[in-house]
Amino acid sequence: MNSVAIRNQLPRAEDPASREALILEHLPQVRLIARKIHERLPESISVEDLVSAGVLGLISAIDCFDPKHNVKLKTYAEYKIRGAILDSLRDLDWAPRQRRRLAKQIEAAITRLEQKLQGVPGDDAIAEEMGVDLDTYHQYLVSTQGLTLGSLEYAGREDDGRELISFLADEDSPLPSEALEQRELERLLAESVRHLPKMERTILGMYYQEELTLREIARIVNLHESRISQLKTQAILRLRASLARAWPMERGA
Repeated sequence: MNSVAIRNQLPRAEDPASREALILEHLPQVRLIARKIHERLPESISVEDLVSAGVLGLISAIDCFDPKHNVKLKTYAEYKIRGAILDSLRDLDWAPRQRRRLAKQIEAAITRLEQKLQGVPGDDAIAEEMGVDLDTYHQYLVSTQGLTLGSLEYAGREDDGRELISFLADEDSPLPSEALEQRELERLLAESVRHLPKMERTILGMYYQEELTLREIARIVNLHESRISQLKTQAILRLRASLARAWPMERGA
């Protein structure tokens, strides 16, 4: 068994030297995640700030890692790194309130149209519902792009098919009611994804499951990168609107 495999089976780095070695080994992972998040943010946000926050998440992952959960350290670290970076952005509150209100307005327009049409509205219908032309609506999608950061994102499945959410720090087993709510939420999300327009569904699959960049997706589907960004943002706003109707916050966390 090689040294990496052995380290992945250790419950935690027992001495400073081993801990430092693990941190250095996984730094490229931090930078990769930070760069992928940074490409969806305004240029005023420094990628190095994201890396710094991600390193804190990596250290937390190394200190808390428990191989008894049968999950790889790299997978657990990805969850902690991403979470630390998103937490740092929330603390920064970089998005102006006006943009947040605009995202809510788009969600509300989508909700009204879906109820009225009993189907999935297109860009032109959403623009008309908001009382703007199509170009202006597309600009709205660009300006709200970063607000979908972290929304509806979930970790990939490990080799045994379980979700990473199973390996959160809480040692207590979830209550049956919580497990039921989680399964119901997953079902609703999957159903909402199935009802997305084909192109939006394809883009989300390439972006979140295959982990392709917007530029790579643009080349594959033969659309401009800016259009891919708009469609991705619109898809997430559709999903948020759909889940908000089917999953009121008071039902659960």
